Amino acid sequence: MPEQPLTIGPPSNTWTYDPTSKTWDLSNSSEKKLTFPTTEGIADTRVTVDPSKTALVVVGMQNFFLDASCMEHPNGLKAVEPTGWVVEWCREVGVKVIWLNWGLTDSDISTMPPSIQRGFMRDLIIIPSTRPQIYTGLGSDLGSSKGRTLFSSTWNAAIYLPLTKHISPSDIHVSKNRMSGLWNDAQPLWKTLMEAGTGTLLFAGVNTDQCVLGTLVDAFNAGWNCVLMDDCCGTTTEGGREVTQRCAIVEIIITKQVH
Repeated sequence: MPEQPLTIGPPSNTWTYDPTSKTWDLSNSSEKKLTFPTTEGIADTRVTVDPSKTALVVVGMQNFFLDASCMEHPNGLKAVEPTGWVVEWCREVGVKVIWLNWGLTDSDISTMPPSIQRGFMRDLIIIPSTRPQIYTGLGSDLGSSKGRTLFSSTWNAAIYLPLTKHISPSDIHVSKNRMSGLWNDAQPLWKTLMEAGTGTLLFAGVNTDQCVLGTLVDAFNAGWNCVLMDDCCGTTTEGGREVTQRCAIVEIIITKQVH
């Protein structure tokens, strides 16, 4: 006797698992369906989403993190080409593309918790000998026309140049002022997703274990369906990718590029 499908969740956000096809259907009975494989967890598992209620969130792919004049980020650079492919694929299948970037203001700095400030000031504590001294504080002047660190409308906060060819006028651009873009319901990303009725988020960007994971965990706790695009993410943290996957495997779906 064949196994019966498993349905979980409230009526507003129902997941159904089909054991025959090993497919989790996150589309909540929508007629619009998009199915792709996962690469972590139970082998040969697939996931189905409603593309009209799904968004790709590209986190922090900015000059500050990826341009060689700021820092060396080999794993982030490896994620650039796959991210470009996935951005184009999302548009083809009707998934919204959202660029989520640091974009600070003086008002943000005036209320920034010291714990977050400290993470961006480590070069003032231990001066680096093999790379530029860039971690001198959020809002500090990076010199050479790079602008204030991660401030809105500066060169260093702009999207990394090789990715700009993948930007479309239909894309959505939102700023964040914490590691997470969803740390409270006043954040632009939160408002954007709620207004559009978006239920599923595909995550790409840097750093995997920091801004990507921070936003993903807040999205997960707030009730969004979360999919991590593994090869569209990168981090400078040794073991950060693996730790993120171990922490996240029980709460999200992990896949590689799906085009």
